[in-house]
Amino acid sequence: MIIKIRRKIALVIISFVLLTGLISLHIHRSKSVSADQQEDFIKWVDFRVSYEAMDKALRADINSIDEEVKLNWIELLAYLGTRYGGDFFSRYKAKDMDNLIERLRSGESIEFITKDLQHYDYYYQAYSAVLEGFVGPFEIEEKDEESGEKVWVNKYGLKVFSPIAAGYHYGHYDDFGNSRSYGFRRVHLGNDLIGSVGTPIIAVETGRVEALGWNQYGGWRIGIRSLDNKRYYYYAHLRKDHPYVKSLKEGDIVFAGDVIGYLGMTGYSRKENVSNIRTPHLHFGMQLIFHESQKDALAEIWIDVYRIVKLLSKNKSPVSYDPDTKEFNRIYDIKFHNLERQPKPQ
Repeated sequence: MIIKIRRKIALVIISFVLLTGLISLHIHRSKSVSADQQEDFIKWVDFRVSYEAMDKALRADINSIDEEVKLNWIELLAYLGTRYGGDFFSRYKAKDMDNLIERLRSGESIEFITKDLQHYDYYYQAYSAVLEGFVGPFEIEEKDEESGEKVWVNKYGLKVFSPIAAGYHYGHYDDFGNSRSYGFRRVHLGNDLIGSVGTPIIAVETGRVEALGWNQYGGWRIGIRSLDNKRYYYYAHLRKDHPYVKSLKEGDIVFAGDVIGYLGMTGYSRKENVSNIRTPHLHFGMQLIFHESQKDALAEIWIDVYRIVKLLSKNKSPVSYDPDTKEFNRIYDIKFHNLERQPKPQ
């Protein structure tokens, strides 16, 4: 009875903390004070941007690359986010973005348009933390139609990939925030992509492998931090016996589109290499980090990635199987400005 009462008290306290953050419209700043300085950083982000808004802003950004006025999709979304109080789900109208684009094309600057919007800076920083590495210039290999040879082609656009390789089916729905009970009562902080065991899992963005190994909740899992340190991608419940590409280790740089592991059903066990998950799936999550104190603490910021996964499905990495290594590998390589893939050691 005492244990149940304590659990209820703990749940009430947790609910109060979360509710307090939500009531403040998610515009709170948290201050970390050291002996020599005081820093301000964003404490909470509730990413409620609709797929339709992201898709429209993305297309506007890409299509304006050769126009006189280059549009920035994050600026478009941040302006609307400020107007909507972050709630695109009930308030977004395509004509609102059309009106903003028309003002920008007519010569008004985003600085002028947003100068009286008190919270624009917050939404721009928050949405940048989510989306900043997604769009830009890059080079990618493509097969030349005439010669059949691989050639490097300059591109501008979406340079991140779906976490599921091209040619592999998966299903998902918006399960962020659903309850979980293994270990302790908690909420689901990701999106489950239901597929087949062995499906190749892809690095969404170029980054550094920060975690690799067993976790009793996530089973075999990989954690990858973006190179700007703002996004931490979490891939969990990987395949039993062969969860990762065998050469992968902590500290490695992986490139967007690389195969990093394989879908499975491991987890919910203190013992390693156990498949206790009922349905094979990839748990995919994204944590935002504005200050290192938020990385592994109660102050963690996990966002709903369901609509981001839908957006990423526009860009899937084709893969092929190597029977000698028993690994899947990407078919087409990619290059980013000032970041070259290092040759594999012989």
